Amino acid sequence: MPKTVTFEDPAGEGKPIELDTFTVPKSVPDRQQRVAKIPEPDPFYVDLGMLYRLARLEKVRRDHADEQVPLHLALRGHMGTGKDHDLEQFAALLKLPYYRIPLTGEVRDITLIGSVKLYGDGRGGTESRWEDGDITRALRGTALINLSELNAAGAETLFALHGLLDRYHALDLPTGDNVKLREDTRLFGTMNPTDLRDYAGTQTLNKAFADRWVIWEKDFPIAEQLTGMLTRRYPTMKPDFVELIARLAVEVNESFTASDSRTRVETPMSLRTVLDRLPTGLRMFAESEDPLRSAWEEFVLPHVDAYDRDHYETVWSAVARTGPKGPAFG
Repeated sequence: MPKTVTFEDPAGEGKPIELDTFTVPKSVPDRQQRVAKIPEPDPFYVDLGMLYRLARLEKVRRDHADEQVPLHLALRGHMGTGKDHDLEQFAALLKLPYYRIPLTGEVRDITLIGSVKLYGDGRGGTESRWEDGDITRALRGTALINLSELNAAGAETLFALHGLLDRYHALDLPTGDNVKLREDTRLFGTMNPTDLRDYAGTQTLNKAFADRWVIWEKDFPIAEQLTGMLTRRYPTMKPDFVELIARLAVEVNESFTASDSRTRVETPMSLRTVLDRLPTGLRMFAESEDPLRSAWEEFVLPHVDAYDRDHYETVWSAVARTGPKGPAFG
C-alpha cells in the first residue's frame, strides 16, 4: 500500500502538499533489482525550495492525468548547485527507483535505446537477440529517470527521444516495437548553462528538443541557506567558521556569475567544496594556527584555474584575512 509524504514550503508561503508514494508492481520482471535502486533519504539534505516545486508539479500531473499533458522537467544550473541531488532526494521520498543516465558526447542512440546482438545458440551457431539500452531498460518499469547533461548529447540521440517526450509518449525501437511511457515513470533532466564557461562538450539545445521540456533554473545557495546546510550536517562546527565559509562561497560565486568577463572567475565554489572538502580540511588541520586558511590552500585552491587564484585570494583577503582560531569543531 502506498504511504503519504508531505512536502513543506521552506519559504512558509505555500500550503503543504501531500502525495502518495509509488509502489513497484510485482508484475515488473526486474522488480527486485528495481526496488534496490530506490535511494535512501539523505539525513543532511536541506530543501531550498526545489523539492516543494517538484511536488507542486507532480500534484498537477496527478490531478489532471486525464489531460495527458507532457510535463518533463529539466533543471539548468552551474556545476555544484545540487541539481542531481534534488532529483535523487525527490525519488527517495516518493519511493521511485532512480536511474541517472549521463548523455555525454560519447553516448550514442544504440547505447541508450538498444541494439540487436549475436549470442551463441548452444549448438555451435549464433542467434540474434534484442538487448535494451539504458533508457529502454529504465522505461520497462516504475522509475524516475534523470537524463543528466542533456546539452552534451549528440543530435542523433536527441532526435531518437522526441517521440518519448511529446504526446506520443513512446520510444520507438528499431525492431518495430515501441515502449510506452508508463503512468508510474517520470522523466527529468539536468544540464549546465550554455555560455562561455568551460563545460566541455556542451552545446545549445536543439529548439525542437528544448521545447519538449519544462526548464527551471537552479541558482547557487545564498549565505543563509549555506549556513543552514553546514549547521545541519556539522552541528558541532563553531558558528564563526560556519559564517565565514558561507560568506566566502557567496562572494566567489557572485564573481562567477558576474556579467563582466574582465572581473569574473571561471571556477565556482561548489556545494561539494563547502559541505565536504572544507570541513575535512578543518579536521585535518585542527591543530594549525589558522585551520581555515590551511583548508583553503589544500582543498579549495587546487580546484581553481591558475589565472583565477589571484581573484580567490582577493576574496579571501576581503572576507577573511585570517580565519577564526581553531579547532573548528567543539
